Amino acid sequence: MPQTVITLATRGQGLYEFTDQAAQFTRTAAGGGEGLLTVFVRHTSCSLLIQENADPDVKTDLYAFFRRLVPPSSDPSMRWIVHTTEGPDDMPAHIKAALTQVSIGIPVMAGRLALGTWQGIYLFEHRDRPHRREIVLHLST
Repeated sequence: MPQTVITLATRGQGLYEFTDQAAQFTRTAAGGGEGLLTVFVRHTSCSLLIQENADPDVKTDLYAFFRRLVPPSSDPSMRWIVHTTEGPDDMPAHIKAALTQVSIGIPVMAGRLALGTWQGIYLFEHRDRPHRREIVLHLST
């Protein structure tokens, strides 16, 4: 069962598409067959999403929604947060990751990801500062 690790450099909070890297790995590893691609991020303060990749406003609105849903711990509404040693964005990042997902399964048909027309695979960075995020791609055939 083939697998690889890709590394994404983030520049702060937001969505970072990596559909092309996952599709390239799948084409090479699947050899035209069927299977399941498991995508797993090896961190606790970011997550994964399959989301629309046609209109950039979708990314803007998702980021704004999650920032309103879980503001930084420096926000007065978040005074209840205890874990603050890694900065005001850290515990909110863990909460956002808990609300989303760190692993996604994507069917592979005829060697290609079975994504819909406007779907893309994204790393959802929840921290303010840049990070290097590792994503494991594992193909089961």
